[in-house]
Amino acid sequence: MKRLILFLCTILFVLPAKSEEGMWLLPLLKQQKFADMQALGLKLQDYDIYNPDSSSLKDAVVIFGGGCTGEIVSPDGLLLTNHHCGYSQIQRHSSLEHDYLSDGFWAGSREKELPNPGLTVTFIDNIEDVTDYVKAELKKDTVENSMNFLSPHYLNALAKAKVGNAFLSDHPGTEVEIKAFYGGNQYFMFTKKIYTDVRLVGAPPSSIGKFGADTDNWMWPRHTGDFSVFRVYADANGNPAEYSEKNVPLRPKRWFRISLKGVQENDFAMMMGFPGRTNKYYTSWEVAERRDIDNAVRIRVRELRQEAMLEEMLKDPSVRIQYASKYAGSTNAYKNAIGTNWAIRKRNFEQVKQAEQDALLAWARKENRPEYAMALDYIRQVVSDRTDLRYRSWMLDEALVRGIEFMNVPTDCDRVIKALGGKDKANQQQQMRLLEQAYHRFANQNYNPGVDKKIAKVLLKEYLHLIPEVSQPGYFTVIHKKFKGDVDRFVDFLFKESIFGSEENFNRFYANPSAKALEKDPMILFAHSVKEEKARLAAALDEFETGYALAHRQYVEGLLAMYGDRANFPDANFSLRLTYGQVKGYSPSDAVYYTCQTTLDGVMEKEDSTNWEFVVPPRLKELYADRDFGHYAISDGRMPVAFCATTHTTGGNSGSPVLNAKGELIGINFDRNWEGVGGDIQYLPDYQRSIIVDIRYVLFVIDKYAGADYLLKELDIID
Repeated sequence: MKRLILFLCTILFVLPAKSEEGMWLLPLLKQQKFADMQALGLKLQDYDIYNPDSSSLKDAVVIFGGGCTGEIVSPDGLLLTNHHCGYSQIQRHSSLEHDYLSDGFWAGSREKELPNPGLTVTFIDNIEDVTDYVKAELKKDTVENSMNFLSPHYLNALAKAKVGNAFLSDHPGTEVEIKAFYGGNQYFMFTKKIYTDVRLVGAPPSSIGKFGADTDNWMWPRHTGDFSVFRVYADANGNPAEYSEKNVPLRPKRWFRISLKGVQENDFAMMMGFPGRTNKYYTSWEVAERRDIDNAVRIRVRELRQEAMLEEMLKDPSVRIQYASKYAGSTNAYKNAIGTNWAIRKRNFEQVKQAEQDALLAWARKENRPEYAMALDYIRQVVSDRTDLRYRSWMLDEALVRGIEFMNVPTDCDRVIKALGGKDKANQQQQMRLLEQAYHRFANQNYNPGVDKKIAKVLLKEYLHLIPEVSQPGYFTVIHKKFKGDVDRFVDFLFKESIFGSEENFNRFYANPSAKALEKDPMILFAHSVKEEKARLAAALDEFETGYALAHRQYVEGLLAMYGDRANFPDANFSLRLTYGQVKGYSPSDAVYYTCQTTLDGVMEKEDSTNWEFVVPPRLKELYADRDFGHYAISDGRMPVAFCATTHTTGGNSGSPVLNAKGELIGINFDRNWEGVGGDIQYLPDYQRSIIVDIRYVLFVIDKYAGADYLLKELDIID
């Protein structure tokens, strides 16, 4: 009876009390969730959202770069995404003379739109269930305990074999990819068209696009105009092409209509995008591992790094520009780790997952399926056995590999050393030019040796304090023996003696190169030793991966079998998904309630001219004082800025289009609230909120603030 009660309680928790939970695959939407969406208020048909035989809303959703979502909003390839998604491009075009981060950028005409080498926009042309095909091919695999069932290399080779080289040759810019779902229990193939000529059209200043910065990151209420504008270009035939002045704006299959009607509490809302990674199918042991190792290490180390970095950024405007993107990237994962641990403890995720495991075990005994119990036992043992290795790996990665920039000095210098030891002058010159290029990739315009030196001292001290000497990289004996554990003197020595410690050092070496100097360079020896330790730890951890992956696939198979025909969504893997819910506020704590809409009033309330995170640009204050909001204001005369909704999102959903019940664009997703980041493991209906910049604020900034109203003429706006 106790087991039955536990089982029923687990089902009630795991299956959402409300329909908002989930990141749903479009080909399965009709059978899994479409009826629930209509019951919640959706006014469309399933084929309006996803139609494998014709254009649909999904054709206006794109991958922006390598980790964000974007949406097409005009017949001329105009694209919206987040300011933070376009941040590196804005930064790359910025200088002290043209500080687009601080001042914003608006092209004014298509001829002045700025190209961005390396930036791509990816459309999903087709999605096909290829489970039977993949499993048939996997049966031919003769390698015992092969990992091919999860291998991107293997699966993408199957994708290419399935469509054939002729298809790829006949479709320029097209790639195919097969992804595993439900731990390798199901497979879908994605046919993608990738455009490489993507130009910056406009971006608000950071005082709008990043208002609140790190203080407000992961927080609600929010007052950030987190958007930027790009345009996709193609050749004369509409095919992807490298940047050329002859290219023309893309004529897309579909673009979103934009609604100015705004949102009300409990309105239906949905979004499509590319969520990166979730862990819905964690076991209880993995929850504890995530809390006590992964998150705990990240929180502590990044806190130290960010304090040192920010101190230097506030001292010098040029350092602020150099390190703005690095700092933002660091704090993003840092706050996520803190919020996830809060959620794990708040709702006792360990117990939630344990209850689900117990329910599966009870069901498996009843159905005589002992393999599911065996899978759980194996996962438990793996997590226990890898504890020390995982902790050492996380410390090495966070404190040294990610934390210290001179880890990126070129360490593969064998060819240069060999050339310098020989008599072939032409080869020597060639290898030295290659080394110079490698040096400048490391010591680029966004690198500051003084900042790196300061951070290195802080993080090395923490690493040496927490990791036993016997488990440290081999070269660290120099710290303990030659420098008697004095980290400050050791780091000063590295920067003074290394070829890569300063531009002067490198120029001096370049003028008189020697193989011996490279062989004994302390930064190279340091970085090489850390990389060797990283490789050793990775190899040791890899020993657990095959068994774990097989056991995890078995465990997920058991859960799917236990739940039967009840809809279960697969973990996010940066594939196109749909999530839906309602525009709704929430109560973060006793006697506190946050409404679903913020306005420009809140921007002015937060203004602090002494704090760079909360500076309000003069033009925005003028518009506010004059109440010059045009037809973007809400009915009570206030200017909307952002709203929140119960949609289930994660990293990768940044820039996702947020649509109303008619499929019209009402906002751009850009964040989640602090209390809901634990939804990567377990959805929190009382707390989970997506944070969305209101499309009316986007248009207001473009029109009234920037005076770029020429862009509005190509949009399909519905009053």
